[in-house]
Amino acid sequence: MATFLYKLGRLAFRRRHFVALIWVALLTLAGVGAASAPPAGTTSFSIPGTEAQKAFDLLEERFPGAAADGATARVVFKAPDGEKMTDPDNKAAVEKTVADLADGSEVASVADPYRGNAVSQDGTIAYASVKYDVSGMELEDSTKDALEEAAQQARDAGLTVEIGGDALQAVPHTGATEVIGIAVAAVVLVITFGSLVAAGLPLLTALIGVGIGVSSITALASALELGSTTSILAMMIGLAVGIDYALFIVSRYRAELAEGREREEAAGRAVGTAGSAVVFAGLTVVIALVGLAVVNIPMLTKMGIAAAGTVAIAVVIALTMVPALLGYAGRRVKPAGAKGKLLGRGRKSADQATERTEGAQPKANLGTRWARFVVRRPVAVLLLGVVGLGAAAVPAASLELGLPDDGSQPTSTTQRRAYDLLSEGFGPGFNGPLMVVVDAQGSDAPQQVFTDVSDEIKGLDDVMAVTPPQPNKGGDTATITVVPDSKPSSVATEDLVHAIRDAGGDIRADTGAETLVTGSTAMNIDVSQKLNDALLPYLVLVVGLAFLLLIVVFRSILVPLKAALGFLLSVMAALGAVVAVFQWGWLSGLMGVEETGPVMSMMPIFMVGVVFGLAMDYEVFLVTRMREAYVHGEKPDEAVVTGFKHGARVVTAAAVIMMAVFAGFIGSSESMVKMIGFGLAIAVFFDAFVVRMAIVPAVLALLGKRAWWLPKWLDRALPNVDVEGEGLRSLGDDKDEDRELVRT
Repeated sequence: MATFLYKLGRLAFRRRHFVALIWVALLTLAGVGAASAPPAGTTSFSIPGTEAQKAFDLLEERFPGAAADGATARVVFKAPDGEKMTDPDNKAAVEKTVADLADGSEVASVADPYRGNAVSQDGTIAYASVKYDVSGMELEDSTKDALEEAAQQARDAGLTVEIGGDALQAVPHTGATEVIGIAVAAVVLVITFGSLVAAGLPLLTALIGVGIGVSSITALASALELGSTTSILAMMIGLAVGIDYALFIVSRYRAELAEGREREEAAGRAVGTAGSAVVFAGLTVVIALVGLAVVNIPMLTKMGIAAAGTVAIAVVIALTMVPALLGYAGRRVKPAGAKGKLLGRGRKSADQATERTEGAQPKANLGTRWARFVVRRPVAVLLLGVVGLGAAAVPAASLELGLPDDGSQPTSTTQRRAYDLLSEGFGPGFNGPLMVVVDAQGSDAPQQVFTDVSDEIKGLDDVMAVTPPQPNKGGDTATITVVPDSKPSSVATEDLVHAIRDAGGDIRADTGAETLVTGSTAMNIDVSQKLNDALLPYLVLVVGLAFLLLIVVFRSILVPLKAALGFLLSVMAALGAVVAVFQWGWLSGLMGVEETGPVMSMMPIFMVGVVFGLAMDYEVFLVTRMREAYVHGEKPDEAVVTGFKHGARVVTAAAVIMMAVFAGFIGSSESMVKMIGFGLAIAVFFDAFVVRMAIVPAVLALLGKRAWWLPKWLDRALPNVDVEGEGLRSLGDDKDEDRELVRT
């Protein structure tokens, strides 16, 4: 591996014009494809194998032309204080609004509140339901404008009017904080390298990689039914790992220059050593993201594969374009220790300063001093790190899962205000009605079955209202709308869904008719259950594959085991932080969380996948340097210190950059992106600075030589990937001798 990458790095350095041309051409091609592609549709929440999806499919089959997947809007009206919605003037304003809405070209139907019993008992609130032929993301702008104009006319008549539903659904945006995250990354790179040129290389290559990845996703979005959130998450992960991977290779290149190697040779060795770590770190991220397919939720699978593709592009760019750009940069990229004029004002390198003071030892850097402290006090550091992460993980015991609805929107939005008005006028459960589909095709008396099901549901707890059965034209299938007494995200509503399904089982045994529960609330419950059921198999698959991969990389059993256990600590602590902020409301104002509530049901499994991949990045980058020192003859404690001497500064910079990039997405208008951005940022903090910087060296110091133990039979069976670059020593012997002759 190291030898092949060494040759690839030297080739890219020499043929830099050709390499740069290829990547620019790919970026241009992806950009043209994205510009000419139709816009992405709405994100699909289909969940194969669940009852809610089965009922939805049955509706499309038995109620053709009903536009079951079409957008909906609820125009909610509230009368001025002291008036009723049934007053003549208010009623006339509502009826005019309904008539205007019905004229729309994409409107399937509009329900008049006065004919459909959609006026609250106190007469102060009413609503009109609008059904469209196409989904919310496919609605024409003119249709959305007509909806808002009709609402405004009613406001002008003196009514309070708000609009709920997905008809006004907008493409999520990330806001200015994303740019701030990139700016922070740029500052950290400048401080790390002391040079604008060296700092600009990781940023430039990461932006090119993300540009290719996101543009490709945009170009394929319509054909593959990729939602708009997919590209945002791919950008988030691709940008973070792209900067980090390039950072490690540039840092190793500067270290090779400091040892006196020529620039082409230094580029080859940097790619051969740090590039090997990049390949295996990238593989762990790809495994974790592609492994999301085991959940069998199409939306999550597509998000994982798209993000994995962007990570793969980041790896290839780091191995080829980074050495090519190093060739263009020439002497503007200084050796390690030699500061540029920007920060160092032309100071000489540490090695040169040492030569002026004969016999003086160079001052140990912060990473070296910290490693020596940990090696001297491993038990104390280990206990402090584990107890601290354990305390942060305590809120995770109160984790409640759900999917966002209009009730989780900011109070400044019309969707949230419509949600609150409906709760006020018709009860909290009105915002999450359940649709019961009764399939009586195999029954001799379908109408009697429909009545029996309706009566059975009326007798259940937490039921506020049940509408009469609405049969299809064939008379063999009917829908029944059930309004719970509790809000959609409550435990009581979830219990009601299970109670209806249990009652349906008894009815099927007696009559042969099948009763299914669907609707957005039931769909959310099924998604949460499916994700919970898939979490353990996913953990076993991803951690198992990565464990085997790390055995090959480190040629050890205990080091990969320690890496996996450390990951579990960091991810549990991160989930605890997410619960504290988004569910309990701690620091919610600082994070821009206007409404607390259940954590998104896909958050734990998505966090497990992404955080595991990123955690292994730091494990590979830091511990391979320790392994390299150990293989080259250093004692275990010395190898730990050496690993920190060369890697701590760079890993710290990489972690700060990744945290800044992820934190930049906290400003997103999409609650899922906001929550994932915060969760990943805090997880990187826990994993990089507590697990990898404290717990890992403490455990390695306690294990000593046992950390690198591997059974002989397994050592013979495993392939030798040579991540440490041992094979490069023989390649460079002749060049080293020639260089010494030139110096003398």
